[in-house]
Amino acid sequence: MIEILQQYWKAFLWTDGYNITGLTMTAWLLVASCGIGFCLALPLSIARNARNPLIWFPVWFYTFLFRGTPLYVQLLLIYTGVYGFGFVQHTEALNEFFRQGLNCTILSFGLNTGAYTTEIFAGSIKETNHGEVDAALAFGMSKATLYRRVIIPSALRRALPVYSNEIILMLHATTLAFTATVPDVLKVANDAYAQTYDAFDAFGLAAMIYLCVSFTLIFMFRKAERRFLAFLQP
Repeated sequence: MIEILQQYWKAFLWTDGYNITGLTMTAWLLVASCGIGFCLALPLSIARNARNPLIWFPVWFYTFLFRGTPLYVQLLLIYTGVYGFGFVQHTEALNEFFRQGLNCTILSFGLNTGAYTTEIFAGSIKETNHGEVDAALAFGMSKATLYRRVIIPSALRRALPVYSNEIILMLHATTLAFTATVPDVLKVANDAYAQTYDAFDAFGLAAMIYLCVSFTLIFMFRKAERRFLAFLQP
């Protein structure tokens, strides 16, 4: 493992000399996909709790579709399937976007985690204490202000423990980016294995990197939970 580390440590951490690779690429995949998923989930989780079926049904279908199919299949459909459509190939912006494996990977990851995050936030919104809502209405808040000042902040705090699990699972899911030729940690490990034929050390080093990142994320979320959920402590 020391020999692989000496030869490939730069590639495992940030660059192979030409492109961003390794841990830096994995971190970018995680941040970008979770950012897209979070921005999608906030409005969709509100729509998911609407009473009008014309509003909640499309959201339900989206979450059902992306939670009911494997992420690997979604990545293949977006990376190799969408580009096969004629209008994509003949539209300059779409053609340029879907030709890039990194763009397709972030899009598929973002849509996938957005579906899971929508259900997490929707469930947390549904569990909002009616006393908080009644108190806000008694102060004369409009519905928009009610969601912005009371329901959404309260729901996000309660959803934090479950959402932290989704972030960790998304970190592990970034290993699928390797199939779209994105040079993440697993891609570097596979290149190291192809050169050295030392599978245990190459992939073991990748596992250690993922373990360290997972531990760091868990530690950060636990600190955030103790801060933002302190009012729930006995």
